[in-house]
Amino acid sequence: MSCLASCCASATCGLCTSVASGISKRSARIAYCGLFGASLIFLWIIREVAAPLLEKIPWINTSAHSKEWFQMDAVLRVSLGNFLFFAILALIMIGVKDQNDRRDSWHHGGWIFKIVVWLLLIILMFFVPNVVISIYGTLSKFGSGLFLLVQVIILLDCTHSWNDAWIEKDEQKWYMALLAVSVGCYLAAFTFSGILFIWFNPSGHDCGLNVFFIVTTMILAFAFAIIALHPQVNGSLLPASVISLYCAYVCYTGLSSEPRDYVCNGLHKKSKAVSTSTLILGMLTTVLSVLYSALRAGSSTTFLSPPSSPKSGATKPLLESEKLEEGKEKKEKETEARPVSYSYAFFHLIFALASMYSGMLLTGWTSSTESSELIDVGWTSVWIRICTEWVTAALYVWNLVAPLIFPDREF
Repeated sequence: MSCLASCCASATCGLCTSVASGISKRSARIAYCGLFGASLIFLWIIREVAAPLLEKIPWINTSAHSKEWFQMDAVLRVSLGNFLFFAILALIMIGVKDQNDRRDSWHHGGWIFKIVVWLLLIILMFFVPNVVISIYGTLSKFGSGLFLLVQVIILLDCTHSWNDAWIEKDEQKWYMALLAVSVGCYLAAFTFSGILFIWFNPSGHDCGLNVFFIVTTMILAFAFAIIALHPQVNGSLLPASVISLYCAYVCYTGLSSEPRDYVCNGLHKKSKAVSTSTLILGMLTTVLSVLYSALRAGSSTTFLSPPSSPKSGATKPLLESEKLEEGKEKKEKETEARPVSYSYAFFHLIFALASMYSGMLLTGWTSSTESSELIDVGWTSVWIRICTEWVTAALYVWNLVAPLIFPDREF
């Protein structure tokens, strides 16, 4: 048995080594996403099994605590370890402008060392005092807000890039496609809002708050179209429709986070017992949305583009082709510093903020009074979602009217 265990261990180490060594520069971002995704799955697992384990640790179990408290504490500790891992990488990568920087190889390589450090940080977090975890839980609310704000900015940037890319083709079929997608998004947004009335405004109950949220969402959708199509505003219907649909979705996530015993939560009022399949589906959705947002934001050159990157407008010599010595030119090209395609520091910062956000999701923003089997449920989650929708609307409207208010500035 010992020989068999030794063989299995050596085979596992060999597999990890080969996988880590096979990560190239192109697949590094995917590897970071995989590591982050593994941390989210571990967060979920530790949330379910941590309570009886933490009760036996004297420096954690300092007084009488409920099962929910131990679950929350375990999630925050793993989240803190994950946050520190990416925050340290972000600090190390500050100022990396070209691929000749030694830290470029640190960003793309050393995966076995990184995984070991990541595991050690998570383990060490279970030895820190409870007051540190409490402070981190408070700070995580602000960090999660920043992550949601980045999500909104990325969405705005994507919709405008999408719109500009189709307009630049300057063909009638692409204009028709723009119109079709815009109308489709608006129809989906208003249809979805109508369904929300059925789900979250059940007959026989006074659900004025839910009605206010839904009606506000529909009014915002109308306002987006009116402002975007105004002659003095350089807007387009496609971004307005996509933002409207996104606001309707965020409104739904906010309303679905209402407590299960709330009479106006008609969608979940009969589902106090949550099945395993529902939990798995909800967790997978959370993992995928956080991963996509972190990767999209962290890889975008819209934020903190390195000064030497093409996005920042770095120039090249105009007469480079007129060099006389071909050998000298080839040598210079070999030693030329190629700029990095995105900000490594910002890439890791987004994952650090996403670590805070995932911790908040699994703890109900540290203030959930719901069952420990539920994820992201409670009035704090509701208001976070609704405020995110309103911030999205404000940023989009500001993006449209800012050029009129400040014509001398570039937006």
